[in-house]
Amino acid sequence: MPVQKRIEDRFTNLRVEDFTYELPKELVAQEPVKPRDMARLLVVDRSTQAIAHKHFVELPHILTENDVLVINQTKVFPARLLGVKPNGGKVEVLLLSEVEEGKWEALSKPGLVAGTGVKFSEKLAGVVVEPNNDEGVLTIKFSVVGERLKKMIEEVGLVPLPPYINSTQPQRQLKQDYQTVYANEWGSAAAPTAGLHFTQASLKKLADEGVGIVPITLHVGLGTFQPVTNEHLKRKKLHLERFCITRQTAEQILRAKAHGKRIVAVGTTTARALESAAQVVGGKLSLTTEWQETELLIAPPFKFQVVDSLITNFHLPQSSLLMLVTAFLSRPNTTEELKSFKESLLGKIYELAVQERYRFYSFGDAMWIY
Repeated sequence: MPVQKRIEDRFTNLRVEDFTYELPKELVAQEPVKPRDMARLLVVDRSTQAIAHKHFVELPHILTENDVLVINQTKVFPARLLGVKPNGGKVEVLLLSEVEEGKWEALSKPGLVAGTGVKFSEKLAGVVVEPNNDEGVLTIKFSVVGERLKKMIEEVGLVPLPPYINSTQPQRQLKQDYQTVYANEWGSAAAPTAGLHFTQASLKKLADEGVGIVPITLHVGLGTFQPVTNEHLKRKKLHLERFCITRQTAEQILRAKAHGKRIVAVGTTTARALESAAQVVGGKLSLTTEWQETELLIAPPFKFQVVDSLITNFHLPQSSLLMLVTAFLSRPNTTEELKSFKESLLGKIYELAVQERYRFYSFGDAMWIY
């Protein structure tokens, strides 16, 4: 039996419930450290399994001109809208993605039937054109479109913080905290949180050290908010997310790999975009470019074709993000035979991170895996 087939057979019994761990509530970070690059950085050598404890601000002294950082320049918009129905009932809508001009897919509390009108402000209203489906997603058509709609959303929308963050900070501060310093492309319903640790000063230091920095864009959508099911895991497919790798970025990445440089993905969103775009034909790697969609779920076993190193935060149990990092740290990417998450290298790293009081999730500390 071929080696790859034996590896796949060992993973067929993996279930979502296997990707779990115990986390004290007080380790869920409620706000970022300031300055943001003073977050702690747990460094993992995949080949030797050596672990070191550093701070993110040290990254420019660790990476070299042999490294190329790939960052996700998506920009979070205030996707959480509060409104009222004609009968006075309160409604909360979380915008996910625009399916056509003025028409958005969204999650809602409570569920809404087709034809329901919702008023968000004196200038912005919407009507449900498709009710919530089995995954809780509905389609809502707004009273305005285009740049005017964007402006209205920016005016009345709230920062779409994850439910485990209970912040008392004003919206103005949250809009700054929950955004990378290099955010450029409007359209994400959640932040690519690994990138939150960078400052303009640290990016300049990295560039001064000769580290390459290239952008991609992946707009975070439904996959971040919905739980992963065993059917998702079996099919290795998640909900669609749109992403773009420009021709220039693709050429820079492929040229770097051809010269033996290390591609460092900043965040699981970047890793997902790169691996979704990867094509290997006749042993030659290429990347599909321009806007496209991915439903790829990266979980063991998965062979990474582009990403050599990963900067990431500490993720929720049973999440697709945790599965991606587990895959990066196990066969066929390392020599580790994955028996269970708890017994895996990543499981032991998470246990150590809890013991060492690292801060978890979106506003928490980071890992660098190489």
